[in-house]
Amino acid sequence: MRRKTELNAEGFTVKATLKNAVVVGPRASRVFHECPAKPSTFRKYYERGELPIAVKHENRGNSIAWKVDVETLDYHHYLPLFFDGLTETAFPYELFARQGIHDMLDRGGPKILPVIPQLIMPIRNALNTRNHQVMCTTMKVLQHLVMSADKVGEALVPYFRQILTVFNLFKNKRSTESSFSPSGHQNTHLIFSPGLLFPHSPPPTGDIYQTITSCRNPSAITIRDEWEKQRAKREMEEDIA
Repeated sequence: MRRKTELNAEGFTVKATLKNAVVVGPRASRVFHECPAKPSTFRKYYERGELPIAVKHENRGNSIAWKVDVETLDYHHYLPLFFDGLTETAFPYELFARQGIHDMLDRGGPKILPVIPQLIMPIRNALNTRNHQVMCTTMKVLQHLVMSADKVGEALVPYFRQILTVFNLFKNKRSTESSFSPSGHQNTHLIFSPGLLFPHSPPPTGDIYQTITSCRNPSAITIRDEWEKQRAKREMEEDIA
C-alpha cells in the first residue's frame, strides 16, 4: 500500500483540512530575543578621535580621563552622543558611554533640562535591544538623569509612552531570569515602580496623566499612586530626621 506523505500546513487554512495534513504550531515569539544594535554613532566618533576622553588605568579598575573640563562641554552635542553609546556592550565603548554620562549628569546642572527631547530616541534604542545588560544600565542612567537637575523628571513624563512600553514586556521575567537582574530584586523595582525609577518627579496631573495611562502599560496605570506613596514616605523620613 502506498504511504501518503505528510503535508505540513498552517492552522485555519485549506491545506489543514486534508487527510494527510499535519497542522504546524505557531511560530515562537521572539519578543524577548535580543535585537543586535548597529555600531553606534558614539563608537564612530571615538574611533575617529573626536571625543575628549581616554582610558585611565588604575589599580581598582579602568575609568575615563577627560581631556577638557566637563562643565565646558556643549551638552546639546555631547550628551545625546554619549546616550547613543548605551547600546554598546564591548570595551571600551561601554565604559566610556556609561561613565561619561554619569560624569556629565553630575556636573551638568541647568544644561541638562533643555537636552531632554534629544535623549529620548537614544534611550528608546537602548531599551529596544532587549539586552539585559543594556537595559539595566539604561535604568540606572534614567534614575541618575532624573536626580541630576530640577524639573528633569517632569520633562520626561510626556515620553513615558515610549519608555515604559518596553519595560512592560519584561514584567513577568523578574523572578525567572537571573541574568536580567544580577543584583536581585533591585533592578526589578527600577522597572516596575515609577516612584523609585523617578523618585524626585512630581505626580502627573491633567492631560499628562491621561497620556501616561493611555499607553496600556500596567506599570503606568498606577503611576500616580506610586508617586504619592513615595512622596509621603520621603516627607515622613524628613520629619523624623
